[in-house]
Amino acid sequence: MIRINILLLILAAFLSSSNTHALVSDFCVADLSRSVSPAGYACKKPPLTVNDFVFSNFKAGNTSNFLNAALNPAFVDQFPGINGLGLSAARLDLDAGGVVPIHSHPGASELVIILQGRITVGFISTDNTVYQKTLMKGDIIVIPQGLLHFQLNAGGNRASAVLTFSSTNPVAQLVDVALFGNNLDSGLVARTTFLDLAQVKKLKAVFGGRG
Repeated sequence: MIRINILLLILAAFLSSSNTHALVSDFCVADLSRSVSPAGYACKKPPLTVNDFVFSNFKAGNTSNFLNAALNPAFVDQFPGINGLGLSAARLDLDAGGVVPIHSHPGASELVIILQGRITVGFISTDNTVYQKTLMKGDIIVIPQGLLHFQLNAGGNRASAVLTFSSTNPVAQLVDVALFGNNLDSGLVARTTFLDLAQVKKLKAVFGGRG
């Protein structure tokens, strides 16, 4: 009986330590005037209003760029009310020919919810299997955390989607930017990627790399 009681106490301690901040406090609106820590932003001091929990700029972005794409984020830095809640959103707009290059979110899974148009979405598993489909309005696809993935406009008109993430700040690493937006020597990049040196230099010029 004593051993069972000890096990129950250990289990209770484990469950209480695994509770989220939301169980201790209803919410923690981010105080953006203070520096962020690995645990997130400190809580904004009262009084709070309903506007602290509303994001009012979920609109189409400017797609006048070489990707023909725009991302309008509602991450914690733009939407303090989600601080500590483990979720965020963004709006993606793709003009004809628009593309979001292969990238990953190391700390977040992603839902892609199609609003209009046709968007081809694909991701690559760690065994290099490709999961790809062209989606239309009303379709949703999930992209598991950390996997390489992409989105591109599969039609002739503008396409839009809502993206949701399992993190308040889903940091993204774009493969092209990582490879060609750095200051590694171009010869080293060419050797480690098996690309032609001239092509590496051309891509470094596009993505702002040096070396």
